Amino acid sequence: MPDTFFASDKPRKRKRTTAQSTPDAPSAKKMKRKGSKQNIPSAPKKRVQNDSSEDSDDGDLDDLDLRHSEPEDSSGDEDMDETPAEKRLRLAKMYLDSLKQDFAEGDFDAADVDRDIINSRLKQDVLEHSGKVHLFIADKFFSSSSPPDVQTLELKKGHRLPLTSIAFSSTGNSLWSSGKEGSIIKWDPRTGKKLRTIHKAKKANGEKGVLKGHTDEVLALAVSGDDRYLVSSGRDKKIVVWEAESMEMVKEFYGPLAHRDTIGGLVFRHGTNQLYSASFDRTIKIYDLSPSVMGYVETLFGHQDSILSVDALRGETCVSVGGRDKTVRYWKVHDETQLVFRGGGKAKEHKGDKSDSAKAPSQDGEGFVEGSLECVAMVDEHTFLSGGDSGTISLWSMAKKKPIFAYPLAHGYEIQEIVTIDDEDAGTVRKPRWITSLASLRYSDLFASGSYSSSINIYKLSSLSNIPGVINSLRFLSPPRTFWESQDAWWRENSSLAPSYDVAGAAQGAKPLLLAVAVGQEHRLGRWLKLPAKDADSDPQLPKPKNHCRIMVLFPTRT
Repeated sequence: MPDTFFASDKPRKRKRTTAQSTPDAPSAKKMKRKGSKQNIPSAPKKRVQNDSSEDSDDGDLDDLDLRHSEPEDSSGDEDMDETPAEKRLRLAKMYLDSLKQDFAEGDFDAADVDRDIINSRLKQDVLEHSGKVHLFIADKFFSSSSPPDVQTLELKKGHRLPLTSIAFSSTGNSLWSSGKEGSIIKWDPRTGKKLRTIHKAKKANGEKGVLKGHTDEVLALAVSGDDRYLVSSGRDKKIVVWEAESMEMVKEFYGPLAHRDTIGGLVFRHGTNQLYSASFDRTIKIYDLSPSVMGYVETLFGHQDSILSVDALRGETCVSVGGRDKTVRYWKVHDETQLVFRGGGKAKEHKGDKSDSAKAPSQDGEGFVEGSLECVAMVDEHTFLSGGDSGTISLWSMAKKKPIFAYPLAHGYEIQEIVTIDDEDAGTVRKPRWITSLASLRYSDLFASGSYSSSINIYKLSSLSNIPGVINSLRFLSPPRTFWESQDAWWRENSSLAPSYDVAGAAQGAKPLLLAVAVGQEHRLGRWLKLPAKDADSDPQLPKPKNHCRIMVLFPTRT
């Protein structure tokens, strides 16, 4: 029983039922005229009133527009009526139409878009999704009888201090570089022109608050799969997201959403907006940079030292190297597991090694112990490469815990004099040139390595020399057809082998490649490795090391 204190003497108004508000329902006066008390029982009337009062609390159902869901219901009925075979046939027709549209763009005859090209494209797509090496193109570029044709362009008036990283767009129309002075420069690889420069943020006099943008060295760059975003990171512990086209800042992650130490590695999962960042705080963080999300996802733990490099391909996996913990870790993000591959072995020089320092006296039995792993690159979903301070390049596979192949002293060694405290000459010692960068052409049998030996080694191909300085970053790219159609490109003026794009040749993978190189006088992570200026003992034909970026075009051999 309710308390009489809260009872009210005022008569309560009776709520109108929804049945009376509907146009089709008869009014109360008509009900009294037409019906009698025996025709309208009291018990059902009370139940109707209770039901109507509950409906009135939830809202008037007559105000809802039920016709809004009719198109969705009709589309669902069509999908339900479609059999799996009909759906596969419809998707196959859509896929073939897209292929014909891609090949039909430009000044090509209809005969070029034939069945063989479509079959090769279908096979290529299947192999790409299989995650295995399928582009065997190394022999199409170099052969023992003909030397390579490589054209090089040096991008001038760029960075003031050593370069640290470079990144390509998937179309090859844009190139970004970063330097130790904290700036990011956008270039046009076809003409070599500078398009935009983002300088390091500085506080004005009396200005307070957190500055937007980078305030220290920029060490890593990465471009999203759709070429929409450019991401940068560095010593200021920030991850900054830029619009790739306009270079306007979109968002930056710092504090709890970012790392607690220097961020030295960035990579996007191929074809997606999923970002992996590697830091000196021994963690890898995952971000989803989709426009509707743009946020932090999770953190991966496991390394015991600073993570210096990270790489990823199409699958939901990534590989990283942990510096002096001497491990390569293969992360299975979806399964939340990791595979640990331990390096740090002792590698000996091959008997047939012909390095540029071969004039030094040989020391039989001498080996170089790997003390740190510096860089990593994925070849396919199950194979990856690593390089360290012992100058050894190791090829790893998911099937074995040890390298399936190791190539020691990939860039030779240098002779270093030993000086005691009393300034007495105690002799000389051989010091291997460590591997500072690795790059692979995805899902192919072609990769490159860089050091400070004035050359870039392209394996299965040749050695590109006359590049003085520390190779801090390498990027391979196989541009699409539209990239080579540019008439004002710099390689058309310098080379007689400027390609006229061939559709049939492109289907077989025999098209030119781009290789971008970031060169500096110092190592990208510190000043412990700094090349001296040109002296009397150096090669007179070798230019002085300087901070610059280079673009190389590798043309396939013509038979």
